[in-house]
Amino acid sequence: MMRYTLLFLAAFFLTAGTAVEKKAKAVVYLIGDSTVKNGSGKGDGGLWGWGDYLYTQIDTNKIAIKNFARGGTSSRTYIDLGLWDNVFSRLKPGDYVIMQFGHNDGGPVNDNFRARGTIKGNGEETEEIDNILTKKHEIVHSYGWYMRKYITDTRSKGATPIVCSLVPRNTWENGKVGRSSNDYAKWAEEAATGEKAFYINLNERIARKYESIGEDVVKTKYFGADHTHTLKDGAILNASVVAEGIKSLKGCKLKKYIQ
Repeated sequence: MMRYTLLFLAAFFLTAGTAVEKKAKAVVYLIGDSTVKNGSGKGDGGLWGWGDYLYTQIDTNKIAIKNFARGGTSSRTYIDLGLWDNVFSRLKPGDYVIMQFGHNDGGPVNDNFRARGTIKGNGEETEEIDNILTKKHEIVHSYGWYMRKYITDTRSKGATPIVCSLVPRNTWENGKVGRSSNDYAKWAEEAATGEKAFYINLNERIARKYESIGEDVVKTKYFGADHTHTLKDGAILNASVVAEGIKSLKGCKLKKYIQ
């Protein structure tokens, strides 16, 4: 009798352990540059990325948020530095990857300083280089190619990709915020549309929000010493726009976690 009782208990705890494992919370992974996570993500210099405040918009009791963005990266160097491999290895079915690149993709493809540029556009063209900075032979692709790689890699793990266009900079002309409608925002949308992935036009959504608030307030309340990196209030505002964007995505299950 004792033997059967012990066998029953062992089977019960084994089953219970499996059930707990299956119920592990899904994770929203954030990848991108310093506008998503500035510095160490602790408000260095008073600057914050929107990814550090997305928790104010999402019910983290039901789903986790992990911000793996890295300042200074482009869609290309985020892969080259092994940062994407680190995220990719963690992905499981039911997770999400929210991606936002573009601010650093416009630099030189090959130099001895950062060598982080990508080929402009969403095409299949490549440039073969001997990287002056890393001393490695490399094949550089278009911005859109890298975005499409993130999308297909994410899906291969059963996770859901969400593409965001880059947030706008604090640049104004005649009361209007400068857009990236003809370059990186356009190419991000083309990459997402081509792969039938979810897309949030943060560039346009946030630009409109800034314009409704007014240039003087935006410049003094939301930005620091430069025109790219936001203060805490700016990061919180941008995170709220990301949440609004998620809520607008037809068929995206992540919206049920928006608070």
